[in-house]
Amino acid sequence: MSQPVFSSVPPDFHVAVHGRTVRVTLRGPVDKSTGSALIEALSRADLPKNASLHVDLQKVSRMDDFGTLVLLHLARQSSSPIRFEHVPPDLTRFVDMARTMGKASSSRPPCRPACWLERLGDTTLNMLHDSRNMLIFVGDVLLSLISVLRSPSRLRGDDTLIHMQRVGADALPIVALISFLLGLIMAFMSAVQLEQFGANIYVASLVSLSMVRELGPIMTAIIVAGRSGSAFAAEIGSMRVAEEIDALTTMGFDITAFLVLPRLLATLVVQPLLTLFSDFFAIAGGLVVGVTLLDLTTHGYMVQTINTISMSDVLWSVLKTMLFALLIAGTGCFRGFQVRGGADSVGRATTSSVVTSIFLIILADSILAVIQRYWG
Repeated sequence: MSQPVFSSVPPDFHVAVHGRTVRVTLRGPVDKSTGSALIEALSRADLPKNASLHVDLQKVSRMDDFGTLVLLHLARQSSSPIRFEHVPPDLTRFVDMARTMGKASSSRPPCRPACWLERLGDTTLNMLHDSRNMLIFVGDVLLSLISVLRSPSRLRGDDTLIHMQRVGADALPIVALISFLLGLIMAFMSAVQLEQFGANIYVASLVSLSMVRELGPIMTAIIVAGRSGSAFAAEIGSMRVAEEIDALTTMGFDITAFLVLPRLLATLVVQPLLTLFSDFFAIAGGLVVGVTLLDLTTHGYMVQTINTISMSDVLWSVLKTMLFALLIAGTGCFRGFQVRGGADSVGRATTSSVVTSIFLIILADSILAVIQRYWG
């Protein structure tokens, strides 16, 4: 007994099930005007997978290459060879074409997992592509910066101040707390060793010198990369997803000057100040340990600290921090512009901005350490 399952006009077709045989009857034109709708409707019909599929073409009035795609779609839905019935003579070539394409598709070798050499090639090409885009981005930033220096009114001053507050003032509590605890731990751990030789006063030297030269800039840069660099990537990436950047470009805005420079300049100004605060709170943490556990006086501790740190150490630290600021803000904005797609891409860009920033910070710090060693 014939059991109607799905029928619609247009697209005009009928599906009937006889036991393990499915009969699809196509009617009217099967061409570019109905092909897409037919494929969509046949997909929704959910034809049985293990049944024999018969396609009746007697009532098809017209067919073209798009009709061939409909037949090919039916052939792919059937696990057994498809049988075409009542094929009009003028449709024979389309049926033959569908059979040929179906055989070619089934004889295609299965996809194999990429070997290590292919993955290495893909990774290398992606890195080269990334490097090229980064160079273009750096060039855009430099040109926009020159343009803003010639005409300072082009800089969005209000946005720059807002970003200075977010990068600097809002991060100050966490930078202060971490630096204070870091200074406290360093002083406590070094005191265990120095106390044996009666050299308690050198705890102040160790804490101040290590914080000003290395740990202060590094710790502050990592905190800023995690808080602000990721925020830059997420903000710009969300604007990319919402097509706001395309709209700004269409309206004639310089995207780099509009979005990148306020964030870049705000980070460049605020991060050295954060680093100085970090040094101060770490020295305060060391002072607490020195006064409470090592019987040092506050005056003696501070005098030893001032005698240890030179102005060149502070200036070198500030210059190093400014380089880190450029790397963090530039990487965050660059990753934001790379977003394509939806929320998943924004998440990946945010993570990538933090990882890339930290890697570049460590790499730059290593190079600067070698330069400082041989430059004096």
